[in-house]
Amino acid sequence: TTPVMLLAQPASGSSTPAAISRPEAPRVVQAVSNTNLVTIPRTHLAFVAQATSSTPLADSARMSHLQLVLKPSALRQAQMEALIANQHNPKSALFQHWLTPQQFGDAFGVTDGDIAAVTAWLTAQGFTVNNVYPNKTQIDFSGTAGQVRQAFHTQENIYTINQVKHLANASDISIPAALKPVVAGVMGLNDFNPKALIEKPEMVQWNPSKKGFEPVSGSSASSQASSQKPVGQAVSFAGRRALMPNDLATMYGVRAIRNNGVTGTGITIAVVEDGDMNPGDWDNLRQVFNLAKYGGTFSQINPAPPSGPTNCNDPAITMYGESYETISDAEWATAIAPGANIVAASCTGYEADGSTPATDNFFGGVYLASLNLINSDTRPDIISASYGYGELGTDSASMTAINQMWAQADAEGISVFVATGDSGPNADFNGGVIEGAGIDVNVFATSPHVTAVGGTDLADILDGTTSRYFAPTPSVVGGTALSYVPEIPWNESCGNGVAAKSMGYYSAVTFCQQYLHYDPYGAYLKSEGGGGGPSIVDAKPTWQKQVFNAAQDQSRDIPDVALFAGSYGKFTSMMICTQYWPCTVSNVNPSVVILESGTSLSTPMFAGIQALMDQGLAARGLPADQGNAAPTLYALAAQEYGGPTGPMPATLATCNADNGATGTADCVFHNVTRGSISTSCMEPTEASPSNPVLVHTPNCYYYGYMPNAEANLGLTTTDAAPTAYGPGNKAYGAQPGWSFAAGLGSVNATNLLIAWRAFNHAPPAAAH
Repeated sequence: TTPVMLLAQPASGSSTPAAISRPEAPRVVQAVSNTNLVTIPRTHLAFVAQATSSTPLADSARMSHLQLVLKPSALRQAQMEALIANQHNPKSALFQHWLTPQQFGDAFGVTDGDIAAVTAWLTAQGFTVNNVYPNKTQIDFSGTAGQVRQAFHTQENIYTINQVKHLANASDISIPAALKPVVAGVMGLNDFNPKALIEKPEMVQWNPSKKGFEPVSGSSASSQASSQKPVGQAVSFAGRRALMPNDLATMYGVRAIRNNGVTGTGITIAVVEDGDMNPGDWDNLRQVFNLAKYGGTFSQINPAPPSGPTNCNDPAITMYGESYETISDAEWATAIAPGANIVAASCTGYEADGSTPATDNFFGGVYLASLNLINSDTRPDIISASYGYGELGTDSASMTAINQMWAQADAEGISVFVATGDSGPNADFNGGVIEGAGIDVNVFATSPHVTAVGGTDLADILDGTTSRYFAPTPSVVGGTALSYVPEIPWNESCGNGVAAKSMGYYSAVTFCQQYLHYDPYGAYLKSEGGGGGPSIVDAKPTWQKQVFNAAQDQSRDIPDVALFAGSYGKFTSMMICTQYWPCTVSNVNPSVVILESGTSLSTPMFAGIQALMDQGLAARGLPADQGNAAPTLYALAAQEYGGPTGPMPATLATCNADNGATGTADCVFHNVTRGSISTSCMEPTEASPSNPVLVHTPNCYYYGYMPNAEANLGLTTTDAAPTAYGPGNKAYGAQPGWSFAAGLGSVNATNLLIAWRAFNHAPPAAAH
């Protein structure tokens, strides 16, 4: 068989198109002097000042595979954005004329002369230059903490923050003034790595009498079993519901095009990771759910840089087991696109011994896996990334590097999908409660060159309409969904207004107050829910302004779209197949299975939908690769939801997710209009060993006090210091058109392909 990576997109050509190739004079024009310095702002993390202790890192300590981030000229940056806009414009002569990494670097990177000046300076400081990336915006280099201190005039310290030790630089870096025009900073001076956007797995077992899954006794899930109905009127639902691949294929309109042979064949989806999985898990899912017949392949790789020593080491499966993040990403991409080639591209942040840091890069192995893939000769068609960290906790050099990387992917025709996060309007609190921070979105997802994927929940259980949308028993290959199911934003907190109403409460606030009365120890307090909000770094792209109810701000707003990610009360989750807990489709089998929730599920699913689009477009003689999907998705949404001005079309109401399968059969999008991602937040009122420094929590409306934790409890709002809570300030509510809670909503894949073909002016189908 053909190796998987050889099935990835081909190079666009060997020379840069004349229309974008514009020579530029070097910008390093003065002698490089270590005595004439400038400081680069925001190149250290201000919050390290909150550390309880710090110790200088020994000068001899190795700092491996740092990334010197270069900044192209303002002219080249503008030219790059103009090209990418034309690459997405069907009326442009440059439509879908994708570039290679070399073409991108020649047209939009730093000049060879400037790179020579920078590398000469690095070498003179004693650093080893490992690799200059072909994008000409990044240099991989290694050295010691002492060399970093001497060259960049900042001390590397070991800080203790929240009882965890972290590496970070104590101050902003300084560089020779002559290099200021081309150097944005150094990526890798701190190790606050991103978090996998997935909840802790649940071990469950089928209960025939209840016709549902129940947490296994003694498991972490079992201890929280009662959380599905802690207060108020009991919702009539027994046990847990496990969604299987056929459920999602039915709900999101995949079946019709799958039956016509559109399964993602020939398209490569790379899921970027920092951990490995057992390949047999992927085979297990495909065998159990009858997906193996569609072809498709799986491989696990450690993508190396284009030249020099590798900065990507194999994470391997350690004594702690395989990565649930990698399992979820790989399995749910293939669940939607079973004919696609799935590549788990993983890099660890450690050397082969498992303890020595291999890179101090901020985004660790996930960033390096992405960067190396995008700069390789055999690139994937699609990338799915399900890791996150807030913008407020990211240094400016890392922000610049992330945005440059995703722009390069877009210019090369790669469609990138990034999870928005699992803790409502702040991406930093997956698995915890928002505390000491306000609104903060995932820095990995805010680039205008990616499609940000949020999370939804199914409304049928809270609405009492389950029998309308689900069969009582699964089919022979799993799954009980009968059609599209109404969706609301995923929100597991008491801020879930749909849940509050379902249980007889007037508002989310009164629901939360009753929660507090029932649960004075905060056992059920959480901020888990789909992520969304405005960027404080990236500006709103033109294409995001063209749909009804687009936010009236200047920021890049996320999410763009959303798919099922999790459920209030853990009513519904998604099954994954693991090495120790393999999948089974027979509900009479007492085997234990694993259920998962998170935007780590919705994101690879949308990557799978994009693989269907790519194959379906290629079948009509069009280029398969589409670059960033978002510009096309917004253009198509404007046809259904209406534009920012003018009358609302009738289809806006027709395509409301609340209609379920009734009337939405011809819709491309399901518009999520109920509920919110306003989740729990808290502010301690007394110091403690785990919280020695009292930190204010902005954007939090306090509804009560929890004496056992000595903390005020609240719900997230858009006001910095709210005195009330409601539709006008909760962060954030769903609404007709676009919203911070669910973006454009979810999609019907069959209708999306029809509309996408029309947008790209596909020729008619061949006669048979």
